[in-house]
This record gives sequence, C-alpha cells and structure tokens, in this order.
Amino acid sequence: MSSTTVPRDLPPTITWERDRIVLLDQTRLPELHRVEVTTVDGLVDAIRRLVVRGAPALGVAGAYGVALAARDGGDLREDAERIASARPTAANLRRGVERALAAPDPLAAAHAFRDEDVAACRAIGARGAALLGELCGERPLRLHTHCNAGALACVEWGTALGVVRSLHASGRVELVVADETRPLLQGSRITAVELQALGVPHRVVVDGAAASVIARGLVDAVVVGADRIAANGDVANKIGTYPLALAAARAGIPFVVAAPETTVDAATPDGAAIEIEERDAAEVVAGADAWNPAFDVTPADLVTAIVTDTRTWRP
Repeated sequence: MSSTTVPRDLPPTITWERDRIVLLDQTRLPELHRVEVTTVDGLVDAIRRLVVRGAPALGVAGAYGVALAARDGGDLREDAERIASARPTAANLRRGVERALAAPDPLAAAHAFRDEDVAACRAIGARGAALLGELCGERPLRLHTHCNAGALACVEWGTALGVVRSLHASGRVELVVADETRPLLQGSRITAVELQALGVPHRVVVDGAAASVIARGLVDAVVVGADRIAANGDVANKIGTYPLALAAARAGIPFVVAAPETTVDAATPDGAAIEIEERDAAEVVAGADAWNPAFDVTPADLVTAIVTDTRTWRP
C-alpha cells in the first residue's frame, strides 16, 4: 500500500497478520508503505534501518519478533538476544523481548504487550494534559516537541503527542512547534504528518532554531518522549533533546517527559550508564568522518516532570 495523501486516521504502526509482522515503513513517510516481516533477520534489519522506531513500538516489535522466532523453531534465546540488541538505547525493545520470551505462548504475550501499550499511551495523554493544565493554566498552549513521540512511535495514540492529542481534544492547543530532528528528519517527516492528520496547528523549525524559539517566548512548554529513563530520572531521548531542556530551564518554562513506565529502567542508575547508540556517519556526511550519536541524555535536574501511565514523577 502506498499513497502520498495523508489520511486523518493513520494506519497502525505494527500489526500481526497471517503469521507475520506488518510494519508501517517509517523511512518512507509521508508516503504510506507497509512492509511484511517474516523472519528474525528481516526484523533486525527493519529495526536497525528505522523501518520501525520509537521506544514503545520497538517494544511491541521485539515481542512479536520472539513470536516469529518461536514459530520458526531456531535457537529461541539466541534469536531473542539478536532482536533485543539491535538498538541498545531503547529500554522497551529488550523489555518486549523478555516479556514474550518468558511466556509459554510468545504470541499471546506479544498481543497483550501491544494492548498494554495502547492503554498506557492513552493514560499518559490524560495525565500529561492534566499536568500541563496545572503548570500552565487551562488555556490553549503553545507546545514544543522534538523527534517523534506520537502514534507512529507507538502502536497508536502516542506519548508526547498523546499529551498533545488529549489537550487538542479539549481545545487547549494553540500551536505545536516541531523540530525537524536531524539527521533523519523524524520531526518534519513524521511528527508533522501526524499533526496534519490530526488537524493540529503546527510549525516545523530547524534544530538550530529551537533554543531561540524558546528564548523568544514563542512556546509555553516543552513535551518530549524518552527511549530510556534511568533510576535517578536522567532521560535518554533523540539527539537534540538536551539543548531544549537547557533552553527551557533558562526561559523558566516546563520541560515534561512523557513515556510509559516500561521505559523507566531501575537497573540503570543514571544517565552515564546508558549506552548511546552511534549510527553510521553516512547519515550525516558523505566521504568524511563524523560523530552521529542517535541520543543524548538530559539530567534529571532539568526535567520538570516525567509523566508515565501510572504516575507523575518530579525527579
């Protein structure tokens, strides 16, 4: 399926159909294209190429990957570890793999993990909307976000954009500012597509303009997702998040992280212990050396609150 028309209701990010995983190809957006994955090798490749991305979606993909491996009858633990280590920073990927691996029926466990993600995102949206009402007042808000933490990073609804959706449903969003998110443009290619489909007023800005937008008083709060949250409240998210937190602190506006409780990793004491994925330099330059970290770490003291499906945590 492919189309350049953005529908109001985007298709699910990930489904299980006819004994295979079906993914909405995130690398092709705004064109809608679905990819069928029938092997563990195919899933690992899809994860590494960002066909499927976003911490919650990776967790569900990992769980379904174990179901694929169990169906194929290979070395289940070896296949599970290959899936879990395909992207090391996102806590949810390994969480989903381990959940399915421990279950007598991996496919049933994967379905349950998927359903829990949907419920968690809706709870995050409601909790985050209530928090921003408390912090900023019950008025239409100008919100700033980074990368993509919407329905396309989850199964549906979203985390940071789930908060936006909940606010938008009650007429409390004036504008969303979305960073383009270099080098793969998840903000301008994916977040903007979601906001357009939802009918949410928005503007895309280049990453280098983000701090200036905040400093000029053009937004009321920053809301982002997370790929891993350490036990002390340090937050790993898409590279470019840390500067937003610094700018928000300087401007005196809330910096809110929205993520499922499964993203909180009690075994990781702080941000220094989070493994940061380094991606191919070719994503950034041609024929030259480059550092291309996929994530950065925002210290807990810059985080106003972390909103999960079960609590509001002020580190």
